[in-house]
Amino acid sequence: MAWFKKIKEVKADKKIKIPEGLWVKCDSCKEIIYKKEIEKNLQVCPKCNYHFRISAAERIKFIADEGSFSELDNELITNDPLEFKDTIPYKERLEENRNKSTLKEAAIYGDALINGRPTVLAIMDFSFMGGSMGSIVGEKIARAAERALESRTPLITVSSSGGARMQEGMFSLMQMAKVSAAIARLKESDILYISILADPTFGGVTASFAMLGDIIIAEPKSLIGFAGPRVIEQTIKQLLPENFQRAEFLLEHGMIDLVTDRKALKSTIYKLIEHFMPSPPEP
Repeated sequence: MAWFKKIKEVKADKKIKIPEGLWVKCDSCKEIIYKKEIEKNLQVCPKCNYHFRISAAERIKFIADEGSFSELDNELITNDPLEFKDTIPYKERLEENRNKSTLKEAAIYGDALINGRPTVLAIMDFSFMGGSMGSIVGEKIARAAERALESRTPLITVSSSGGARMQEGMFSLMQMAKVSAAIARLKESDILYISILADPTFGGVTASFAMLGDIIIAEPKSLIGFAGPRVIEQTIKQLLPENFQRAEFLLEHGMIDLVTDRKALKSTIYKLIEHFMPSPPEP
């Protein structure tokens, strides 16, 4: 008697299409957060204060006065001195990264104003080959230091790097000595050098100019070191302390001077410049 029984129609569930890119998962607390909320918060997680990695262009916007940054030596590019090849030729890898990041290299530098104070600003971008320091990156950092010396204005660097670029071999490793020598000339002339460490800062960058600042500032929870935690554990055969190599751990152990939120970074830099290199009194 099936014709007396009410048959329920089974309706297929309607799929709700959610546009891609509206939500972001935090790498630290794993919360799903509305992307525009993070953007309004200067690319910082509102739940746990994790500072997302950002591009060099975004850093300029957050640190320098609007429209004041004037890039220098943008035409410098690496010429593959070793004709290196791993899975693909080094020249092809460079071209891929230029297309992906819209940058010519992993660092840019130029003149900028911070609350009206002239500075030389050099910024590394992790999106270009992991922010690795090749011969052109080293040259740009060294030129930034030389320009700061010539103009007697503070030098500000922002590091975000995996270390030396091994596709350039010794040419890359020698940049550590070159930029360190350039920074030493600033110190001899009493020119303020502020080094800002972002997540991550490792290898030859940490072993050279990143840790030579008169004042060293790190963004919260940034990973900072020379070798990575796993390499160290495998070498010494011991477990490392909790939060080892995080910015807060380095501050506690006297390796850096400040841990500063991105929102307060510009005002902190300005206060330091005014304190250590005060403006001359108006006539």
